Amino acid sequence: MAEPVVKTRADAPPRFFEAEAAGLAWLAEPEASGGVHIVRVLDVAPGRLTLERIAAGRPDAASAAAFGRALAAPHGAGAAAFGAPPDGWDGPLFIGRRPQPAAHEEAWGAFYARDRVLPFVGPAVDAGHLTTWGAALVERACATIADGAFDDADPPARLHGDLWNGNVLWGPDGVVLIDPAAHGGHRETDLAMLQLFGCPLLDAVLGAYVDAHPLRPGWRERVPVHQLHPLAVHAAGHGPSYGRALIDAARRVLALA
Repeated sequence: MAEPVVKTRADAPPRFFEAEAAGLAWLAEPEASGGVHIVRVLDVAPGRLTLERIAAGRPDAASAAAFGRALAAPHGAGAAAFGAPPDGWDGPLFIGRRPQPAAHEEAWGAFYARDRVLPFVGPAVDAGHLTTWGAALVERACATIADGAFDDADPPARLHGDLWNGNVLWGPDGVVLIDPAAHGGHRETDLAMLQLFGCPLLDAVLGAYVDAHPLRPGWRERVPVHQLHPLAVHAAGHGPSYGRALIDAARRVLALA
């Protein structure tokens, strides 16, 4: 057996790795019925998480299509509400090293604006990565979202929540997902994050996903709505280029409404 991966962090906040383990277990539940493979947790303890090691593979069209089809399964497995934590988890939620709120909303827009975008706007301004007028524009876009402009009949999906290319491992037997920020949300959010940061053979992934779990018309135009969250997170900690991208996405959201 390959040597496991041991993640440690001396300054980890309480239940940091336990939250990650809970998210991985929740996402793995649909795996037996065709869901995407989730890295296996071998052990978790305060300040430490031990995971199976995934051997390196190469992206190919078959693996990309299989990933797209399989991603539909955890989304379809659902969540208790928009913003809900993994079933059975009553601790904190994180994206990367940043905490983010849990919620139990019936309406997606109210949750998303309040708990996934706005919490990171102030820190982005304080860091000098987002201008005050830019923050005001993002807040206008959030008000539009919170008012229900993009709400639909989709039930809460079981999201990975941090689905950028670095958390998509291409192993010898296909894609394996790591490092989630799992919660109940809108499934277009996971797809929008894949598009924001790139993914090998992305068209094949998205095409297979839509074939398996069709999306409401206009989903490509709504991508900026769902990219506000990751852009706000990155604007808070990764520089002014993300602040500018966040402003541009907010403008496009307002143009859609």
